[in-house]
Amino acid sequence: MQASHDKIHHQLAIAKGQIEGILHMVDDDAYCLDISNQLLATIALLKKVNCDVLQAHLEHCVKHAEGEEKEAKIKEISALLKRLS
Repeated sequence: MQASHDKIHHQLAIAKGQIEGILHMVDDDAYCLDISNQLLATIALLKKVNCDVLQAHLEHCVKHAEGEEKEAKIKEISALLKRLS
């Protein structure tokens, strides 16, 4: 992985904390919309982390690949984009 390990680890640790908080909210029978807002915040953070990882992949792995390897990496990205949409 070419993305900043420290940055990605930090963001994922935040997401983990958010999920743990959501679990406590569920256990405490918190208001449904409050739980939903926390879920949406966690989803947004995970989407940002995914974008950071994919950006680093494009800038390093795809950019520096050559020949058939580059074509394979482009196909991988295309398949991933289909799953995202």
